[in-house]
Amino acid sequence: MATTLTLKNIPDVVYSRLKFSAQAHRRSMNSEAIVCLEAALLPAKVTPAERLARARELRTDLPQGYFRESDIDELKREGRP
Repeated sequence: MATTLTLKNIPDVVYSRLKFSAQAHRRSMNSEAIVCLEAALLPAKVTPAERLARARELRTDLPQGYFRESDIDELKREGRP
């Protein structure tokens, strides 16, 4: 069952950003507030396998040779003692 929530004393900057975001996503202020609350309070759980699969998918979309494994390893070591 859905519950009603009334918010008071919302800072002007928060209200403005919510309004802008609602317009950008073509949603009502109420719907946008719910989406923001869900994103903050109910983050999607991603398994390590799903995260790895997504990383591999993104890597295949890069131009060939864009990042070599040796370049990535060097960047990871950079700045370490």
